[in-house]
Amino acid sequence: MKVLVTGAAGFIGYHTAAHLLERGDEVVGLDNLNDYYDVNLKLARIAQFEDKSNWTFVKLDLADRAGMTELFSSQGFDRVVHLGAQAGVRYSIENPLAYVDSNVVGHANVLEGCRHNEVEHLVYASTSSVYGANTDMPFSIHQNVDHPLSFYAATKKANELMSHTYSGLYGLPTTGLRFFTVYGPWGRPDMALFLFAKAILAGKPIDVFNYGNHKRDFTYIDDIVGGVVHSMDHTAEPNPDWDSDKPDPGTSRAPYRLYNIGNSRPVELMTYIGLLEEYLGRTAEKNLLPLQPGDVPDTWADVEDLVRDVGYRPVTPVEEGVKRFVDWFMEYYRDQAG
Repeated sequence: MKVLVTGAAGFIGYHTAAHLLERGDEVVGLDNLNDYYDVNLKLARIAQFEDKSNWTFVKLDLADRAGMTELFSSQGFDRVVHLGAQAGVRYSIENPLAYVDSNVVGHANVLEGCRHNEVEHLVYASTSSVYGANTDMPFSIHQNVDHPLSFYAATKKANELMSHTYSGLYGLPTTGLRFFTVYGPWGRPDMALFLFAKAILAGKPIDVFNYGNHKRDFTYIDDIVGGVVHSMDHTAEPNPDWDSDKPDPGTSRAPYRLYNIGNSRPVELMTYIGLLEEYLGRTAEKNLLPLQPGDVPDTWADVEDLVRDVGYRPVTPVEEGVKRFVDWFMEYYRDQAG
């Protein structure tokens, strides 16, 4: 298949593109290479594909309507995996308009490209952050998610609503994937594991929010990619049993689906930090701080719909995942140092 992967220089986009290239798909990777975090890391990711004949990279901003229209009309994609977005809960508090441009306008441009160019299936990244103020665990796609706690989450909820409309009006099959705290090699420098590792090795204190009382459904990158690719291969279909008297948020009469992708094994933040300390061979100095605005105390994914419909379940234990991250982290920064 010919697949467009947006955000291809990003953490999840890079790993997804690598998987699709390895299995023989033709991949067009799109990214604007913005400086939200170290551009050199983004360039190092896609440099891994330089010798791949089935790889093409396009530098383009999702919010560029004319550029996106031209890309879709000229390429003839079979499927689209839309992973490009402005990420980060805390940055959305400081700069919400960046999220409008990338996550709302950009998502609309992707939807338009798909509907006008006979794309068979659009799979896109949502987030566990949409569960917001919900406290009924584990989080289920069948729960109402109308109370986001960050603007980032609100834009991702908007993506789900926009996609449902396109599925209903234009018959475009769409699948939204709510990712739960992704970590692993080639990860984002603004995320906890990366920040912690860098600070611990530099002998600096780490900021531990909510006084370390968080629980997170940490999900290893390979498990996320497995869920993305299996979902892409399983085109969204209408739910024939959908009842308008008791509307199910996770399905529809339209070809529209939502799935959680999480490890389904919440881990206490202090346990996570302890594993990092063990593998780095250093003890962290911890700066205990209150819960940050926009954060939720705990996350836990119900993935049974993903298992039943798509036939995929994340399996990587956090002990193994953190070890793989540390191995990569030490090698990558050793190489960067010369």
